[in-house]
Amino acid sequence: MSAGPALTRRPAVSRRTRAVGLVRALRPRQWVKNGLVLAAPLAAGELFTPAGARAALIAFAAFCLAASGAYLINDAADADADRQHPRKRHRPVASGLIPVPLARVAGALLAVSAPAVAALTGGWRLPAVVAAYLALTLGYTFWLKRQPVVDLVAVAACHVVRAFAGAVAVGVPVTSWFLVVISLGSLQLVAGKREAERRAQTGSATRATLAAYSPAYLAQVRTMCSGAMIVTYCLWALNDHPGPFHGLSIVPFVLVVLRHNLLVDRGAGEEPEELALRDRPLQIFIAVQLALLVLGIHLT
Repeated sequence: MSAGPALTRRPAVSRRTRAVGLVRALRPRQWVKNGLVLAAPLAAGELFTPAGARAALIAFAAFCLAASGAYLINDAADADADRQHPRKRHRPVASGLIPVPLARVAGALLAVSAPAVAALTGGWRLPAVVAAYLALTLGYTFWLKRQPVVDLVAVAACHVVRAFAGAVAVGVPVTSWFLVVISLGSLQLVAGKREAERRAQTGSATRATLAAYSPAYLAQVRTMCSGAMIVTYCLWALNDHPGPFHGLSIVPFVLVVLRHNLLVDRGAGEEPEELALRDRPLQIFIAVQLALLVLGIHLT
């Protein structure tokens, strides 16, 4: 008579290994996205003043806490689905390295601490923006990501909120030009991400809305955003800015957009932050654009 299948037990995980796994689950590489909080202070020339730099760094830290908390909560909610994904199954929560209850508790603690850190700016506006960001990310985790098209806009809106928070932190007005460029750029990144995920998909879709999108539709969204964003940036750079530097920044800006589209067409873009961290031409184009903007702010 068969004794039945042997029971297997997962090897004990050391505290050090679990701590390393928890740090990985915070996704520190994705903190690159939080650099958007520096965009408005840089454009307004406030980033290099002591008060502006302090407020911008506080906003950056608050969004790192908020984003990592949201990632942990999202990974806990998606653990079962992530185990079916060829790449996501290796994430600390999906792999079992970090227990789901621990991920939930750690995520909640980080989410609560984010508005508290934002309050170090001395006002209520930045904590309110951080709280709105958390509400949006939680809404995405538990509902919005299952709604086609809405999920694209929700993820793009998270990037826009980051950029808006930078303006709130340093107390500068947000222009319509700024919001339009950031919104279109964010939507382009999200469409490219979904397009890369769609191409890499094997078997059944592990993302709820992925099957609703065709590669042609996502490419059309990306193309629409690219064209509209370039036109908007050109109008902003060529109006009300004395000196040549803002106008010259159009060239590297267009190169950034074209380079991103090329990389997505090649199959990259599933992790947009990896493009910024690894693609040397993209890094050079971004650096040149930032240098020209800084020169335009301080020399004209």
